[in-house]
Formats: sequence, structure tokens, C-alpha cells
Amino acid sequence: MALFPYQKEQIIKKFQRGNMDTGSSEVQVALLTFEIRALTDHFKTHPKDVHSRMGLVKMVNRRKKLLAYLRETSPDSYTKLIGDLELRK
Repeated sequence: MALFPYQKEQIIKKFQRGNMDTGSSEVQVALLTFEIRALTDHFKTHPKDVHSRMGLVKMVNRRKKLLAYLRETSPDSYTKLIGDLELRK
């Protein structure tokens, strides 16, 4: 389940560092988090959708790597992002 363009814009505006920032680690993690949540809701009604589940696992692993990178490079923004997205860490 992909996000709609207006949803994507809102997420980017909320988590971007600067005015033109669309690809920082914070933005990527936020976008992945919202896509993961949308897919999780999808699996409640379609439990046998194995192909999408594989995509979900890839997204979770990518988010995990980005969070590890962010934790090492800037711990302050890592803790703020974890709090804003309500992730367990």
C-alpha cells in the first residue's frame, strides 16, 4: 500500500531538516514507518499475501539499518525521531 502524494508531502514537511530536504535519514525512516503501518493494516484483511509480506520485511530491514546509522551519527535526532514516530527502541 503506497502512500498518496499529499500524505508523502506532509510527512516530508514534518521531518525534513531544511527547506529542500527530501532524502535525509529522518525523512526516509518516517516514510518507511508510515508505509510499514499501512502494510500491517493490509495484512489484517489479507493474511495470505506472501509477496507483499516479503516487501514488508525488506522495508523493516531498511528502516532498521537507517536507524542504526542515525543512532551512530546523531544520537539527538535519533531519540527525537523515535519519540515522534512512537517506535520501540
